[in-house]
Parts: sequence; C-alpha cells; structure tokens
Amino acid sequence: MTPIAPNHKPAILALSDGTVVKGRSIGAVGTTGGELCFNTSMTGYQEIFTDPSYHGQLMMMTYPHIGNYGTMSRDDEARKVMISGLIVRSFSDDYSNPIADGSLQDYLERNKLIGISGVDTRMLVRHIRTKGVMNAVISSEISDEKELIRKAKEWDDMEGLELATRVTRKEAQTVPSDGPYRIAAMDYGIKQNIINSFVNRGCTLRIFPAETAPEKVMEWEADGYFFSNGPGDPNASSHYGLPVVEAAKKSGKPLFGICLGHQLMALSEGIPIRKMFVGHRGANQPVKNLKTGLVEISTQNHGFAVDEKRIDASKVEVTHINLNDQTIEGLRFKNFQGMSVQYHPEASPGPHDSSYLFDQFMEMVEQGAGHKKQATTGTENSH
Repeated sequence: MTPIAPNHKPAILALSDGTVVKGRSIGAVGTTGGELCFNTSMTGYQEIFTDPSYHGQLMMMTYPHIGNYGTMSRDDEARKVMISGLIVRSFSDDYSNPIADGSLQDYLERNKLIGISGVDTRMLVRHIRTKGVMNAVISSEISDEKELIRKAKEWDDMEGLELATRVTRKEAQTVPSDGPYRIAAMDYGIKQNIINSFVNRGCTLRIFPAETAPEKVMEWEADGYFFSNGPGDPNASSHYGLPVVEAAKKSGKPLFGICLGHQLMALSEGIPIRKMFVGHRGANQPVKNLKTGLVEISTQNHGFAVDEKRIDASKVEVTHINLNDQTIEGLRFKNFQGMSVQYHPEASPGPHDSSYLFDQFMEMVEQGAGHKKQATTGTENSH
C-alpha cells in the first residue's frame, strides 16, 4: 500500500435547479460542469472515466468507496479521461493493489480532472431520479453558490449537442489481425475493448474518423460495417453519420451498431430517438432477449433511446428490451442486413453475458463473404 496525502480543498457541487452540496476537492483544483449522471457499477471506475460516451458529463459513482485499488494504464478505454468531472461519497487516498501504477488522486491530477468527495451521493441519485437529469457545476475555486448555480443553468444542454467529433480519431487507422475478414468501423468514440473484441475474432479493422465521407469508407471494400458508441445527441450527429449508414446499407454487406451507432441505424430507417428522463448507466441492467427468452445482465451508458412508441414493424424487429423500464435495447433490420444494440456487449467494465452478439455479427459477415480472404495488414496504417 502506498499512502497518498494530497491537500484537499473545500469544494461545492451546484445543480441547475438550485440544489447545493459541499465537500472536499479531489483531483485538480478548478471549476467544471456538464450533465450530471450516475453509474451504479461497483468496480471499473477507470474504464468508466475513459469511456468516450461520457464526454461532457459529470460522473457520480453510486458505489461509496472509489479509488481503493488505484489505477492501471491497461484499464483505459481511450487515450485520455473523457468525463468532465467526478462526484463520489468516499474517496480513497490510499490504495491496495500490487499491480497498480499509482493512486487515483495522481491519475486525476495528471488528467486535470476536477472532482468532489464527501457528498451524499444516495440523496443526489434519488433527487435526479425524481427530478430528471440536469446540468451541474463542481468548483474548488469559487465559493459563491449563486454564481455556481447560474453557471449550471447556463451550461449547454446535452439535447441537441454534437460531441462525437470531439472524441473521434483525427485520421483513419488500420488495426491488423491474423484472420480473413475486414471490418470498416466508424469511430464516434469507439472503446478499446470493442476493437479487441473484433481483432480477437479474426477481423482486421479500418477505423475511420466520424466525419469521413461515405466514398472514402466504401473504397476500403469491407466485409462488414460497424458503427460505434459515442457521446452527445444522435440527432445532432446525423448530418455526417447517416450518409455513411446509407452507403453501407447499399453495399449489401452486414451492419452492426452499438449505442450511438444503434441510434444512427434506427434514424436511417426513419425511427425517432428521444432524450431519456434519467438514462441507463451501470453494469447491472437486466435485458431480455426476445428471441431466446433469456435475461442478460448488461453494461449500459446512454441518455438517449429509440422511441418505443414510434417503432415501424415493417422496417425493424425489436430483439431486446430493458426489464426495468421496457425501453428498446436491440433491433434487427428488415430492409438490409443489420443488427444493433443500445447496451455494451464488450462490457468493459461489466458482465460478459452479451459477448455472443459479436459472434452473431461475425456469422453474418462470414455468410456474406462466402469465402475467407487474406486480411490486410500494417501497410495501410500510413494511408
């Protein structure tokens, strides 16, 4: 165990509805804000902090003890921390983990992340579940509560906000494998374990930036197309997302979407996406597979959902539903080879009940390819 003893300053969390709580600062000193959401996972805080789908959001962890096993570079899901701030009940300055690289406090400071601890997270979660999701501000430098409430009220709302272009890679990249299949993946905030899940199944990936023109994606002649998770309002990403989805549909090759990708695929068929009252974030969401009747415990992270009241049964089949609130979790498309899910079958962190979805997509790819081909390797990295 390595003791860490930072000088934690007083800090304030102010919500846009006027709610104010006080605690002590963790991580860097400063002021930050965003949509206040909560995650119910007991472990995996580092994977959560680096999930690009959380860009622009304040993360409140419902599990009370955060930081007790430190941090490890191998647990990062992206190149940097993606959340805009952190709220916890009890923060561990010390950690006990023989393979950890360092403390969470050092990790937060290195990533310039501002946070607050020592607040009643149970009360705050109940408040959000009653009032609905809202914006908030954390500050360890401003003591004027009225000013912080004003900042929270003025913060950009997530509805209508385009964020995927802030987290996507700057240029296309090829990730090689020893297998025969080629998957073109659109990066709206793709997680590392999604990449790993494809490579482990013998797929060479060509990962394209979010705003790549459809003809550039089609030039690679993939065996299948993947549309990734990502942050923000999917309706605000449709101007660059839908043209690629439409081009992929016309190719006749299989399509697979997760989270934001799932929502874009639904939008391409004229099915609306709505903002949720609270959203689903955690590693314990029960999902029912309507084809098998089995229940999967899933990892989820989304504040938007396919509008279940406006499903067009001539275009899609609902394959999965959330057992907590009956929201749509999965679709099969009838007018093209496509499947999509709202939750995260790569599950990092979380259970692995849903990893079979990658296998189902690979079956579609194998059937569509008709024969095994030689996978493209590293020479394309420079293209």
